[in-house]
Amino acid sequence: MFDQLESMIGRYEELGELLSDPEVVSDTKRFMALSREEADLRDKVAAYNEYKKTLETISDSEEMLGESGLDDEMKEMLKEELSYAKSQKEVLEERIKILLLPKDPNDGKNIILEIRGAAGGDEAALFAGDLLNMYQKYSEAQGWNFEIMEANVTGIGGYKEVSALISGNSVYSKLKYESGAHRVQRVPVTETQGRVHTSTATVLVMPEVEEFELTIDPKDLRVDIYHASGAGGQNVNKVATAVRMVHLPTGIKVEMQEERTQQKNRDKAIKLLNTKVFDYYQQIELDKQNTERKATVGTGDRSERIRTYNFPQNRVTDHRIGLTLQKLDTILSGKMDEIIDALIVYDQTKKLEELNK
Repeated sequence: MFDQLESMIGRYEELGELLSDPEVVSDTKRFMALSREEADLRDKVAAYNEYKKTLETISDSEEMLGESGLDDEMKEMLKEELSYAKSQKEVLEERIKILLLPKDPNDGKNIILEIRGAAGGDEAALFAGDLLNMYQKYSEAQGWNFEIMEANVTGIGGYKEVSALISGNSVYSKLKYESGAHRVQRVPVTETQGRVHTSTATVLVMPEVEEFELTIDPKDLRVDIYHASGAGGQNVNKVATAVRMVHLPTGIKVEMQEERTQQKNRDKAIKLLNTKVFDYYQQIELDKQNTERKATVGTGDRSERIRTYNFPQNRVTDHRIGLTLQKLDTILSGKMDEIIDALIVYDQTKKLEELNK
Protein backbone atom coordinates (compact mmCIF):
# COMPACT_ATOMS: atom_id res chain seq x y z
CA MET A 1 0.00 0.00 0.00
CA PHE A 2 2.77 2.43 0.91
CA ASP A 3 4.73 1.69 -2.28
CA GLN A 4 1.55 2.58 -4.15
CA LEU A 5 1.24 5.83 -2.20
CA GLU A 6 4.89 6.79 -2.84
CA SER A 7 4.36 6.33 -6.57
CA MET A 8 1.22 8.49 -6.32
CA ILE A 9 3.24 11.32 -4.79
CA GLY A 10 5.67 11.15 -7.72
CA ARG A 11 2.81 11.22 -10.21
CA TYR A 12 1.09 14.08 -8.35
CA GLU A 13 4.23 16.22 -8.53
CA GLU A 14 4.59 15.37 -12.23
CA LEU A 15 0.97 16.41 -12.86
CA GLY A 16 1.60 19.75 -11.13
CA GLU A 17 4.39 20.46 -13.62
CA LEU A 18 2.38 19.26 -16.62
CA LEU A 19 -0.62 21.43 -15.74
CA SER A 20 1.56 24.54 -15.82
CA ASP A 21 3.05 23.60 -19.20
CA PRO A 22 1.72 25.99 -21.92
CA GLU A 23 1.48 23.12 -24.43
CA VAL A 24 -0.76 21.13 -22.09
CA VAL A 25 -2.86 24.18 -21.18
CA SER A 26 -3.54 24.84 -24.88
CA ASP A 27 -4.72 21.23 -25.40
CA THR A 28 -8.16 21.38 -23.75
CA LYS A 29 -8.88 17.62 -23.77
CA ARG A 30 -5.50 16.69 -22.32
CA PHE A 31 -5.63 19.51 -19.77
CA MET A 32 -9.07 18.38 -18.55
CA ALA A 33 -7.98 14.73 -18.32
CA LEU A 34 -4.84 15.63 -16.34
CA SER A 35 -6.84 17.99 -14.12
CA ARG A 36 -9.24 15.17 -13.25
CA GLU A 37 -6.32 12.86 -12.48
CA GLU A 38 -4.69 15.52 -10.29
CA ALA A 39 -7.96 16.10 -8.40
CA ASP A 40 -8.36 12.34 -7.86
CA LEU A 41 -4.87 12.09 -6.32
CA ARG A 42 -5.06 15.26 -4.22
CA ASP A 43 -6.83 13.84 -1.13
CA LYS A 44 -4.76 10.63 -1.21
CA VAL A 45 -1.48 12.53 -1.32
CA ALA A 46 -2.59 14.95 1.42
CA ALA A 47 -3.65 12.08 3.70
CA TYR A 48 -0.39 10.21 3.12
CA ASN A 49 1.71 13.31 3.80
CA GLU A 50 -0.19 13.84 7.03
CA TYR A 51 0.36 10.17 7.90
CA LYS A 52 4.13 10.50 7.38
CA LYS A 53 4.25 13.59 9.62
CA THR A 54 2.35 11.64 12.28
CA LEU A 55 4.91 8.81 12.08
CA GLU A 56 7.69 11.37 12.57
CA THR A 57 5.90 12.77 15.62
CA ILE A 58 5.61 9.27 17.11
CA SER A 59 9.28 8.53 16.44
CA ASP A 60 10.47 11.86 17.87
CA SER A 61 8.28 11.57 20.99
CA GLU A 62 9.46 8.02 21.72
CA GLU A 63 13.08 9.05 21.24
CA MET A 64 12.74 12.04 23.60
CA LEU A 65 10.98 9.94 26.22
CA GLY A 66 14.01 7.65 26.20
CA GLU A 67 16.33 10.49 27.15
CA SER A 68 17.42 11.02 30.73
CA GLY A 69 16.99 14.21 32.71
CA LEU A 70 13.41 14.97 31.68
CA ASP A 71 11.22 16.52 34.38
CA ASP A 72 7.77 15.11 35.12
CA GLU A 73 5.94 17.92 33.32
CA MET A 74 7.91 17.34 30.09
CA LYS A 75 7.38 13.57 30.31
CA GLU A 76 3.63 14.04 30.73
CA MET A 77 3.48 16.40 27.77
CA LEU A 78 5.40 13.96 25.55
CA LYS A 79 3.19 11.05 26.62
CA GLU A 80 0.05 13.02 25.71
CA GLU A 81 1.57 13.98 22.36
CA LEU A 82 2.54 10.37 21.69
CA SER A 83 -0.90 9.04 22.63
CA TYR A 84 -2.64 11.55 20.37
CA ALA A 85 -0.27 10.81 17.46
CA LYS A 86 -0.88 7.07 17.77
CA SER A 87 -4.65 7.55 17.69
CA GLN A 88 -4.25 9.83 14.66
CA LYS A 89 -2.13 7.17 12.96
CA GLU A 90 -5.00 4.66 13.23
CA VAL A 91 -7.53 7.20 11.95
CA LEU A 92 -5.31 8.10 8.98
CA GLU A 93 -4.67 4.44 8.13
CA GLU A 94 -8.42 3.82 7.88
CA ARG A 95 -8.89 6.99 5.84
CA ILE A 96 -6.12 6.00 3.43
CA LYS A 97 -7.64 2.52 3.01
CA ILE A 98 -10.95 4.12 2.05
CA LEU A 99 -9.26 6.55 -0.35
CA LEU A 100 -7.49 3.64 -2.03
CA LEU A 101 -10.67 1.58 -2.55
CA PRO A 102 -11.31 0.84 -6.23
CA LYS A 103 -13.09 3.90 -7.57
CA ASP A 104 -16.29 3.81 -9.56
CA PRO A 105 -15.22 5.19 -12.97
CA ASN A 106 -18.50 7.13 -13.13
CA ASP A 107 -18.06 8.96 -9.80
CA GLY A 108 -16.80 12.18 -11.36
CA LYS A 109 -19.55 12.34 -13.98
CA ASN A 110 -22.66 14.45 -14.37
CA ILE A 111 -25.97 12.57 -14.30
CA ILE A 112 -29.31 12.30 -16.02
CA LEU A 113 -31.94 12.03 -13.28
CA GLU A 114 -35.22 10.43 -14.31
CA ILE A 115 -38.27 10.41 -12.00
CA ARG A 116 -41.59 8.72 -12.83
CA GLY A 117 -44.86 8.66 -10.98
CA ALA A 118 -45.59 4.95 -10.44
CA ALA A 119 -48.36 3.35 -8.32
CA GLY A 120 -50.93 5.85 -7.08
CA GLY A 121 -52.15 7.88 -10.05
CA ASP A 122 -52.25 11.66 -9.49
CA GLU A 123 -50.77 11.34 -5.99
CA ALA A 124 -47.77 9.43 -7.38
CA ALA A 125 -47.26 12.17 -9.98
CA LEU A 126 -47.39 14.85 -7.26
CA PHE A 127 -44.87 12.91 -5.20
CA ALA A 128 -42.59 12.70 -8.26
CA GLY A 129 -42.73 16.50 -8.29
CA ASP A 130 -41.79 16.61 -4.59
CA LEU A 131 -38.77 14.39 -5.27
CA LEU A 132 -37.73 16.55 -8.22
CA ASN A 133 -37.91 19.64 -6.00
CA MET A 134 -35.87 17.86 -3.28
CA TYR A 135 -33.08 16.95 -5.71
CA GLN A 136 -33.12 20.44 -7.24
CA LYS A 137 -32.67 22.11 -3.86
CA TYR A 138 -29.95 19.63 -2.87
CA SER A 139 -28.17 20.34 -6.15
CA GLU A 140 -28.33 24.09 -5.54
CA ALA A 141 -26.83 23.61 -2.06
CA GLN A 142 -23.99 21.58 -3.62
CA GLY A 143 -23.31 24.29 -6.20
CA TRP A 144 -24.41 22.05 -9.09
CA ASN A 145 -26.32 23.10 -12.18
CA PHE A 146 -29.83 21.62 -12.52
CA GLU A 147 -31.53 21.65 -15.93
CA ILE A 148 -34.89 20.10 -16.86
CA MET A 149 -34.43 18.09 -20.05
CA GLU A 150 -37.82 16.45 -20.62
CA ALA A 151 -41.10 16.68 -18.70
CA ASN A 152 -44.56 15.13 -18.94
CA VAL A 153 -46.69 17.26 -16.60
CA THR A 154 -50.10 16.22 -15.27
CA GLY A 155 -53.12 18.52 -15.07
CA ILE A 156 -52.74 19.07 -11.31
CA GLY A 157 -49.04 19.93 -11.46
CA GLY A 158 -47.37 16.57 -10.91
CA TYR A 159 -45.10 14.64 -13.25
CA LYS A 160 -45.82 11.40 -15.04
CA GLU A 161 -42.16 11.51 -16.03
CA VAL A 162 -39.40 14.12 -15.81
CA SER A 163 -35.70 14.04 -16.71
CA ALA A 164 -33.03 16.51 -15.57
CA LEU A 165 -29.33 16.98 -16.26
CA ILE A 166 -27.38 17.64 -13.05
CA SER A 167 -23.83 18.83 -13.69
CA GLY A 168 -21.03 19.78 -11.33
CA ASN A 169 -18.33 18.28 -9.16
CA SER A 170 -18.72 14.52 -8.50
CA VAL A 171 -22.50 14.48 -8.93
CA TYR A 172 -22.77 10.74 -9.60
CA SER A 173 -20.66 9.84 -6.56
CA LYS A 174 -23.30 11.34 -4.26
CA LEU A 175 -26.55 10.61 -6.08
CA LYS A 176 -25.84 7.13 -7.45
CA TYR A 177 -27.55 5.55 -4.42
CA GLU A 178 -30.91 7.19 -5.23
CA SER A 179 -32.02 4.76 -7.95
CA GLY A 180 -35.01 2.67 -6.91
CA ALA A 181 -38.63 2.92 -5.78
CA HIS A 182 -39.47 5.70 -3.31
CA ARG A 183 -42.68 5.25 -1.31
CA VAL A 184 -44.81 8.03 0.19
CA GLN A 185 -47.43 7.64 2.91
CA ARG A 186 -49.72 10.67 3.34
CA VAL A 187 -53.24 12.02 2.88
CA PRO A 188 -53.55 13.01 -0.80
CA VAL A 189 -54.96 16.45 -1.65
CA THR A 190 -57.73 14.63 -3.54
CA GLU A 191 -58.73 12.54 -0.48
CA THR A 192 -61.94 13.79 1.15
CA GLN A 193 -62.04 11.27 4.04
CA GLY A 194 -58.61 12.11 5.45
CA ARG A 195 -57.24 8.62 4.88
CA VAL A 196 -53.53 7.97 4.50
CA HIS A 197 -52.64 6.51 1.09
CA THR A 198 -49.45 4.83 -0.09
CA SER A 199 -48.01 5.79 -3.48
CA THR A 200 -44.68 5.31 -5.20
CA ALA A 201 -42.39 7.08 -7.62
CA THR A 202 -39.29 5.60 -9.22
CA VAL A 203 -35.94 7.34 -9.46
CA LEU A 204 -33.24 6.44 -11.97
CA VAL A 205 -29.75 7.94 -11.84
CA MET A 206 -27.72 7.50 -15.03
CA PRO A 207 -24.16 8.80 -15.48
CA GLU A 208 -24.02 11.16 -18.44
CA VAL A 209 -22.46 9.45 -21.44
CA GLU A 210 -19.44 11.10 -23.02
CA GLU A 211 -19.19 11.16 -26.81
CA PHE A 212 -16.45 8.54 -27.07
CA GLU A 213 -18.40 6.02 -24.95
CA LEU A 214 -21.27 5.49 -27.37
CA THR A 215 -21.93 6.41 -30.97
CA ILE A 216 -25.44 5.75 -32.23
CA ASP A 217 -25.64 4.80 -35.89
CA PRO A 218 -27.89 7.37 -37.67
CA LYS A 219 -29.59 4.43 -39.44
CA ASP A 220 -30.83 3.29 -36.02
CA LEU A 221 -32.62 6.61 -35.38
CA ARG A 222 -36.03 7.90 -36.35
CA VAL A 223 -36.23 11.68 -35.95
CA ASP A 224 -39.53 13.60 -36.07
CA ILE A 225 -39.78 17.38 -36.05
CA TYR A 226 -43.02 19.00 -34.83
CA HIS A 227 -44.45 22.17 -33.30
CA ALA A 228 -43.83 22.68 -29.59
CA SER A 229 -46.99 22.96 -27.48
CA GLY A 230 -47.75 24.48 -24.11
CA ALA A 231 -50.09 23.50 -21.28
CA GLY A 232 -53.40 22.27 -22.63
CA GLY A 233 -51.85 21.40 -25.96
CA GLN A 234 -51.97 24.90 -27.49
CA ASN A 235 -49.31 25.70 -30.08
CA VAL A 236 -46.63 28.05 -28.73
CA ASN A 237 -44.29 28.16 -31.71
CA LYS A 238 -45.09 28.89 -35.35
CA VAL A 239 -41.85 27.21 -36.41
CA ALA A 240 -41.39 23.44 -35.94
CA THR A 241 -38.68 23.28 -33.24
CA ALA A 242 -39.64 20.27 -31.10
CA VAL A 243 -37.70 17.05 -31.69
CA ARG A 244 -38.71 13.43 -31.11
CA MET A 245 -36.02 10.75 -31.41
CA VAL A 246 -36.58 7.00 -31.33
CA HIS A 247 -33.73 4.49 -31.09
CA LEU A 248 -35.15 1.70 -33.25
CA PRO A 249 -33.18 -1.31 -31.84
CA THR A 250 -34.33 -0.61 -28.26
CA GLY A 251 -37.51 1.41 -28.80
CA ILE A 252 -36.22 4.11 -26.43
CA LYS A 253 -37.86 7.47 -27.19
CA VAL A 254 -37.09 11.02 -26.11
CA GLU A 255 -38.96 14.23 -26.88
CA MET A 256 -37.45 17.68 -26.52
CA GLN A 257 -39.23 21.01 -26.81
CA GLU A 258 -37.77 23.06 -23.95
CA GLU A 259 -35.52 25.16 -26.22
CA ARG A 260 -36.61 27.76 -28.79
CA THR A 261 -34.56 26.39 -31.68
CA GLN A 262 -34.67 23.02 -33.38
CA GLN A 263 -30.88 22.61 -33.20
CA LYS A 264 -30.75 23.14 -29.42
CA ASN A 265 -33.59 20.68 -28.91
CA ARG A 266 -31.83 18.21 -31.21
CA ASP A 267 -28.57 18.54 -29.24
CA LYS A 268 -30.33 17.97 -25.92
CA ALA A 269 -32.34 15.07 -27.33
CA ILE A 270 -29.27 13.19 -28.58
CA LYS A 271 -27.51 13.74 -25.24
CA LEU A 272 -30.47 12.31 -23.35
CA LEU A 273 -30.96 9.46 -25.82
CA ASN A 274 -27.27 8.51 -25.71
CA THR A 275 -27.41 8.23 -21.93
CA LYS A 276 -30.63 6.17 -21.93
CA VAL A 277 -29.40 3.76 -24.63
CA PHE A 278 -26.01 3.32 -22.94
CA ASP A 279 -27.76 2.68 -19.62
CA TYR A 280 -30.09 0.14 -21.29
CA TYR A 281 -27.19 -1.98 -22.58
CA GLN A 282 -25.20 -1.57 -19.38
CA GLN A 283 -28.17 -2.74 -17.32
CA ILE A 284 -28.39 -5.92 -19.40
CA GLU A 285 -24.76 -6.65 -18.52
CA LEU A 286 -25.31 -5.85 -14.84
CA ASP A 287 -28.33 -8.14 -14.67
CA LYS A 288 -26.03 -11.00 -15.60
CA GLN A 289 -24.08 -10.30 -12.40
CA ASN A 290 -27.15 -9.90 -10.22
CA THR A 291 -25.80 -11.53 -7.05
CA GLU A 292 -22.59 -9.54 -7.08
CA ARG A 293 -24.48 -6.37 -7.95
CA LYS A 294 -26.71 -6.62 -4.90
CA ALA A 295 -23.74 -7.02 -2.55
CA THR A 296 -23.26 -3.25 -2.40
CA VAL A 297 -25.79 -0.51 -1.71
CA GLY A 298 -27.26 1.41 -4.60
CA THR A 299 -26.57 -1.11 -7.32
CA GLY A 300 -29.43 -3.56 -6.81
CA ASP A 301 -32.72 -4.06 -8.57
CA ARG A 302 -34.22 -0.78 -9.71
CA SER A 303 -37.70 -1.91 -8.72
CA GLU A 304 -36.50 -2.41 -5.14
CA ARG A 305 -38.22 -0.17 -2.57
CA ILE A 306 -35.35 1.81 -1.11
CA ARG A 307 -36.99 4.55 0.97
CA THR A 308 -40.26 5.51 2.65
CA TYR A 309 -41.43 9.08 3.29
CA ASN A 310 -44.10 9.01 6.02
CA PHE A 311 -45.83 12.39 6.41
CA PRO A 312 -48.02 11.70 9.49
CA GLN A 313 -44.89 10.77 11.48
CA ASN A 314 -42.54 13.26 9.74
CA ARG A 315 -40.33 10.21 9.12
CA VAL A 316 -37.94 9.09 6.40
CA THR A 317 -36.62 5.50 6.43
CA ASP A 318 -33.93 4.15 4.13
CA HIS A 319 -34.61 0.42 4.10
CA ARG A 320 -31.19 -0.63 2.73
CA ILE A 321 -29.22 0.58 5.74
CA GLY A 322 -31.97 0.67 8.39
CA LEU A 323 -31.68 4.45 8.84
CA THR A 324 -34.75 6.30 10.19
CA LEU A 325 -34.82 10.09 10.60
CA GLN A 326 -37.69 12.10 12.12
CA LYS A 327 -37.07 15.04 9.81
CA LEU A 328 -38.99 14.45 6.60
CA ASP A 329 -39.70 18.16 6.09
CA THR A 330 -36.00 18.98 6.33
CA ILE A 331 -34.99 16.26 3.87
CA LEU A 332 -37.66 17.21 1.32
CA SER A 333 -36.33 20.77 1.50
CA GLY A 334 -33.08 19.45 0.00
CA LYS A 335 -31.03 18.89 3.16
CA MET A 336 -30.15 15.30 2.27
CA ASP A 337 -26.55 15.14 3.52
CA GLU A 338 -27.31 12.93 6.53
CA ILE A 339 -28.86 10.23 4.34
CA ILE A 340 -26.30 10.46 1.51
CA ASP A 341 -23.32 10.47 3.89
CA ALA A 342 -24.70 7.40 5.70
CA LEU A 343 -25.11 5.55 2.38
CA ILE A 344 -21.54 6.41 1.33
CA VAL A 345 -20.11 5.22 4.67
CA TYR A 346 -22.16 2.00 4.50
CA ASP A 347 -20.94 1.31 0.96
CA GLN A 348 -17.31 1.98 1.90
CA THR A 349 -17.59 -0.25 4.97
CA LYS A 350 -18.96 -3.16 2.91
CA LYS A 351 -16.16 -2.77 0.37
CA LEU A 352 -13.51 -2.71 3.12
CA GLU A 353 -15.01 -5.89 4.58
CA GLU A 354 -14.75 -7.53 1.17
CA LEU A 355 -11.11 -6.50 0.83
CA ASN A 356 -10.25 -7.81 4.31
CA LYS A 357 -11.77 -11.27 3.72
